[in-house]
Amino acid sequence: MLVFFENMFGMKPHELNGVLFSLLTNVVLAIGIAIVGFWLTGIFKRFVIRMLKKSDTDPGLVSFLGSFLSLSLKILVVISSITQLGIPMTSFLTLIGAAGIAIGMAISGTLSNFAGGIMILVLKPFKLGDEIQALGEHGVVNEIQIFNTYLTTSDNITVIFPNGPLANGNIINFTKEKTRRVEWTFVLSHDVAFVRVETVLKSILANESRIQVKNPITIGLDKISEQGMQVIVRAWVKTPQFTSVYFDVNAATCIAFEKENIQFAKG
Repeated sequence: MLVFFENMFGMKPHELNGVLFSLLTNVVLAIGIAIVGFWLTGIFKRFVIRMLKKSDTDPGLVSFLGSFLSLSLKILVVISSITQLGIPMTSFLTLIGAAGIAIGMAISGTLSNFAGGIMILVLKPFKLGDEIQALGEHGVVNEIQIFNTYLTTSDNITVIFPNGPLANGNIINFTKEKTRRVEWTFVLSHDVAFVRVETVLKSILANESRIQVKNPITIGLDKISEQGMQVIVRAWVKTPQFTSVYFDVNAATCIAFEKENIQFAKG
């Protein structure tokens, strides 16, 4: 029986036991390194992010560096675990090199996204908290990572943009400037006197304290068509107040027009 065992495995039973014990030990240690390494990576990432926030570092850069640091440390943990298993790193790297073409094709988009993330942080077309429109989506930027940027839409849906296409595409930033122009369009009946409409609108805007009086307010008759008389109103407000002023003036205008018997055009 012993002879058969030695012929089959090329070693004696006690030698095989030693090899199996050594292999099992290495596997347990490799798993332990991975678990502890990932745990320490999370702690270190949170520590670095906390320090960066205390130093008033740009929030977008904090998010980017935190993501980059986490990925880098996890790669080191994986390499350490593989080394613990007794796999020579030269063989491991040779295997990666042999599959280099396939890997390169697979990660070309990832590298593009990484470069896009760098461009976003350097050129700063937007920052965390900005309201933007890009790649057909509109929302607020809530996270900038090394490969992706996260946007939250007005109906609380998270949109994930790859940084490569985002950095190279058209971006509309609604909150980059401190002030923003609000525009209202009212289509009124032909029998309404424009002077009367203008007086009512001036009164509404004068009572709206959020309107920037240092910037010109425009009330103009844009055009007259078969549908009615189209009046355009333009005023400036602080950017964060844009939506609230737009809706409030709409409501105030509706009430004032009804009170003054100013009729909207019938479509």
